[in-house]
Amino acid sequence: MNDLIKKQLQDAQANMDKAIDHCEAELTKIRAGKASAGMLDGIFVDYYGSATALSQVASINTPDARTLLVQPWEKNMLVPIERAIMEANIGINPQNDGIVIRLVVPPLTEERRKDLVKRVKEEAERGKITVRNIRKDANEKIKKLKGESVSDDEIKTGEAEVQKITDAYIIKVDKHAEAKEKDVMTV
Repeated sequence: MNDLIKKQLQDAQANMDKAIDHCEAELTKIRAGKASAGMLDGIFVDYYGSATALSQVASINTPDARTLLVQPWEKNMLVPIERAIMEANIGINPQNDGIVIRLVVPPLTEERRKDLVKRVKEEAERGKITVRNIRKDANEKIKKLKGESVSDDEIKTGEAEVQKITDAYIIKVDKHAEAKEKDVMTV
């Protein structure tokens, strides 16, 4: 196979790896009834006038399966952290005891579980769309190689290889989504 096509295949595979990682990260943010520090990713606190990630101003621990403990490194950050968690609207009310902020994760209702499964499916679909867009870009780049000493047969082979890679990554997205759905539906 032509070196130019191999390079396009490697680029496509690297981009698909990033897409899978992103999809996994988004699926991790979906709460499955168990407390995890990842639930607080994406929450930013006003830290002396600049928006700072919560994990940069406090330690986040899970003492048990249903509780998150947020312990600020500076005591005066308790109220801004509590406000940021409430504004993030993650479905958990923070409890401030003056030293730490406790977040008790409520058990999920059947209806909420079904909503979360829908979110998992939407996130998985976004992941698949991203992988397919990477496939499309890779195929376009391979087609543009036609004038650069690449034969039509090599282009067809390259496109077939891109499809094989795409299929493998779509299966990975499905497996991650399936595992998350099972996790969400487990009582």
